[in-house]
Amino acid sequence: MNVTPYGFGSAPLGNLYSALSDEEASAAIDAAWDAGIRYFDTAPHYGLGLSERRIGAALRDRPREDYVVSTKVGRLLEPSSAGGRDDQGFDVPATHTRVWDFSRDGVRRSLEESLERLGLDSVDIALLHDPDAHYKEALSEAYPALAELRAQGVVKAIGAGMNQTRMLGDLVRETDIDVVLLAGRYSLLDRSGEEELLPLCLDRGVSVFVGGVFNSGLLATHDPAGTYDYAPAPAELLERARAMARVCERHEVTLPQAALAFPLRHPAVASVVVGMRSAAEVEQNMALTDLSVPDDLWPDLLSV
Repeated sequence: MNVTPYGFGSAPLGNLYSALSDEEASAAIDAAWDAGIRYFDTAPHYGLGLSERRIGAALRDRPREDYVVSTKVGRLLEPSSAGGRDDQGFDVPATHTRVWDFSRDGVRRSLEESLERLGLDSVDIALLHDPDAHYKEALSEAYPALAELRAQGVVKAIGAGMNQTRMLGDLVRETDIDVVLLAGRYSLLDRSGEEELLPLCLDRGVSVFVGGVFNSGLLATHDPAGTYDYAPAPAELLERARAMARVCERHEVTLPQAALAFPLRHPAVASVVVGMRSAAEVEQNMALTDLSVPDDLWPDLLSV
């Protein structure tokens, strides 16, 4: 199974922070396809299943062997009659509530429901989603359930997606997972992933997908501002990002261009997963990945 160097992160298609239409979501996926992206990551958590439904609808008429889809387990969606809007960052009606469940039955049910929303017979990759507070159950029940599904051919690869390195490292040591999706911890501003996790994955033959390369927005423009890890950027990090932008300018590179290129320099990294919500964002980001980055940028940039 091959994944493209850049993957499509579909949390925005679940109406993350603000709503978009089905047509806008479909156009974003079409633009990603036209740009050569063939790896699409989603999860039930994203918009209470809306992201999965949109990914499935947009890919339905494309040859199944031509693309890779990953989804996640750990949150079941239970129907709710409470009304109102979702309270976890997605602009969708609160038709369901999320229930943490890393049991064997929960994993199987989660995947069955994801397949229904996606309109697929199988997904390529199934990931434990944020098992931070549920590690024992994830290790003793969810992982064996995923390994069983992999052995049965229901999924081709299994792993975990988190925004921390320690627990991912524990999973790599204690299980036979194929991939980790590391969010926000291998970027220009946070390189903690390279300390232990990436070398460990390289040694164990575990592929690394890197998400959050813009650290939720601070590195997304050449004039850094806004958020870092989904909160207002601390002053010291804001100044560091601006110093990086000045270094990039000396090498005729933009900061987001460098942010997108950086993770793929590590041999453990198989794909950079970029969250995108519109065709314009896809075209802008993928145009940056087509530009060359001079080798002499990195020593100057990484010393900031």
